[in-house]
This record gives sequence, structure tokens and C-alpha cells, in this order.
Amino acid sequence: MKIKKIIPIIFMIISCIHNQNHDKQINNKISYKNLKTIEKWNKLILEASKKYKIDIKLIISLIKIESNGNPCAISKSNAIGLMQIKPSTAGKEVYRNRKIEGQPSKNKLKDPKTNIDIGANYIYLLQYKMLNKIKNKKILRYAIIVSYVGGISILLKIFSNKQKTSMKIINKISPNKFLWYIKTKHPYKQTYKYLIKVNDLYCNIYNKQN
Repeated sequence: MKIKKIIPIIFMIISCIHNQNHDKQINNKISYKNLKTIEKWNKLILEASKKYKIDIKLIISLIKIESNGNPCAISKSNAIGLMQIKPSTAGKEVYRNRKIEGQPSKNKLKDPKTNIDIGANYIYLLQYKMLNKIKNKKILRYAIIVSYVGGISILLKIFSNKQKTSMKIINKISPNKFLWYIKTKHPYKQTYKYLIKVNDLYCNIYNKQN
């Protein structure tokens, strides 16, 4: 083969590598019904997904990564249950939105139905109330995942101290650029790894609607 013919092929390969992103699906697609530690909660997850009009795959991915399906899981930072809800943050925000004083108790959050309902409600608030100005669906998913684990305030301050300015910047960048911001600017380095873990699982779960 002549050198002139080889060069375009090399450029094509480089271009393909450069354009790869974290939403590329692995060939091993997983049925959500085959996630053994999650399957017993499928009915509750489906109910919450329909109730709050949020992606069932996102709920499943968060439960799998957060607790591996253990309803009694409690983290060092006092995140509780299947969706690792912190009573004083996500729990309190959901209660405030429901016009309920205080925050959910540890016992309530250990109940699978209550935990999934509050977790899904919190995702709803992020998606439809707090981050609803984000236009790109992929970036919105990334932003929900990052906010779920690290808080929305920290996320937005990466871009600007003003919320409106942050949203304008986010709406001007690509999904890969958003990932770059999380990787290089987020104060908690584990947040980027968490985002990739949850998103990789999300991209490889399928259900009957897919």
C-alpha cells in the first residue's frame, strides 16, 4: 500500500478516537430485570418512575451504584437506604417541597418504598425545577447525577457564582466539555468517577421500551 493511501486511514482512526465519548454503549447490554440485587425492587422503581415522570434507568443506576440494592445501607455521611438519601439535604428538600416540616427519619428511609419515592421525588425536583433550564438532554442527565451526589450549588459554582450565568454557560457547551468541567473543576474529585460509573451503567441498561 502506498504512503498516500495510508495517511487518510490514519487520520480516520485518530478522528474516531477523538470523537469517542462516555455515552458510548458497551456491547454487553444489561436487562434491568437481570440486575440481581435490584430486581426485588423493580415494582417500586417502576411506580416511582411513572409517578414522577423520570427515567426508570436513572433510578436503577443510582440504586445499583449507591447501595447495590441494600435497603439498610448507611454511609459515613449518614446517607440512608436504597438511594442513599441524606435526611438533612435531599430528604429535607423533598419534605419542604411537600410542605412538610422537618426531615424524614432514619427508620422511614430504611423502608424501600419510602426511600425510592423520596429519591425519585428529589430527581424530579432536580430535573423539572432546579435544572430545567438546561436544554441538552445528555448534559441534563449528567447534571442530575452530579447534583444528586454532590449538591446543585457546588455544581453551578463551577461555572459561575450566579445561577443564571451558570445556566447560560452550560447551554453553550457540549456534553464532553461539561464532563471536562466536572473532571477538572469540581472540588470533590470522586464526583467525576461517580458520574462515569452511574452513566456507564445507565447507558448499558435496556428495558422493553428500548
